[in-house]
Amino acid sequence: MEPRHPRIDCATLEHFMRAALIAAGVPRDDAAVVADVLIESDKRGIDSHGIGRLKPIYLDRIEAGILNPVTTVEVVKDQMTAAVLDGHNGMGHVTGVRAMQLAIEKARTFGMGMVAVRNSTHYGIAGYYVTMATAAGMIGLTGTNARPSIAPTGGVENMLGTNPLTWGLPTDEPFPFVLDCATSVTQRGKIEVYERAGLPLPVGWVIGADGRARTDTAQVLKDLGTGGAALTPLGGIGEETAGYKGYGYAAVVEILSAALQDGAWMKALDGRTADGQPAPYPLGHFFVAVNPAFFMGLETFRRIAGGICRELRASRRMPGWERIYTAGEKEWEARQDRLANGCPVPPALQRVLLQIRDRYALPFEFAFGEPLPENSASPPD
Repeated sequence: MEPRHPRIDCATLEHFMRAALIAAGVPRDDAAVVADVLIESDKRGIDSHGIGRLKPIYLDRIEAGILNPVTTVEVVKDQMTAAVLDGHNGMGHVTGVRAMQLAIEKARTFGMGMVAVRNSTHYGIAGYYVTMATAAGMIGLTGTNARPSIAPTGGVENMLGTNPLTWGLPTDEPFPFVLDCATSVTQRGKIEVYERAGLPLPVGWVIGADGRARTDTAQVLKDLGTGGAALTPLGGIGEETAGYKGYGYAAVVEILSAALQDGAWMKALDGRTADGQPAPYPLGHFFVAVNPAFFMGLETFRRIAGGICRELRASRRMPGWERIYTAGEKEWEARQDRLANGCPVPPALQRVLLQIRDRYALPFEFAFGEPLPENSASPPD
């Protein structure tokens, strides 16, 4: 359940992010793209990847000189159904949108299109790009590597990124089927949400260097950066609950993200030079669009996909379970609520928004007034 926090309407938050990005040197059109990706995360209730990431992932990295505010997308190779782009360490959202647009264009002509990206940066929620495909009546797939966070099954060292393998499938319902999740049990952004709420982590999300589960949220965030802790793959610690499956899928995404575009992988993505100085995170992504019109037709696909979802939701529930969801349904419902009522802004994020506003002298006033002290907790409903 969402904590009880002041809500700010989505349009205000989007305009605020756009203004901050422009003030940081991002061109106006590119700032609009980045802000749209970020606010879409907040609209869908994915608070780990929305405005809460604006300062630490984007603005701070621009100021540190490890993220280029001006994005130059270079076409390295382009042949029929495939292409390779180079983002030159610019805004990953801008490169990502360009790449998925190209994949969709290829799928319109050839039935399928796949674009690999090199030297990119954090591109926000992967689900944004697959819904570009579903909006075009296509199947979408994307994946990206990331700075090392996940320990392989049987290990304790953070080697693989959280590496989402994200699908979007068009349906005949008001929303597409969108499976947007990391190949780890959780990801760093979700842990940051717990830290802002002053809550301990659930057992099994993080493993320490001694092989034991860690729940100390604030220290875990520090130790993830130093190698003292690692995220667990989907399935959790060890093989008993099939952690090797999440580990395997994370490795698939790592290979595809790097090998298709001859890029960096695993430890080379830790954002440090050989002497420990901050450096760009040269991430790789891949984007796939598949056109159902080249199979049995879009309407057939939508009808069957929607029918499968409806049958799943109508199946027998276990005792005490009120409802069965299909992927993308909760996010669609959150989107309706937040478009109508705004996005919740917890105390820690209130402080960050004021810091950004004051840093760039932005003409914004927020209804929450003075945020709560640093050590204030956020009790859940």
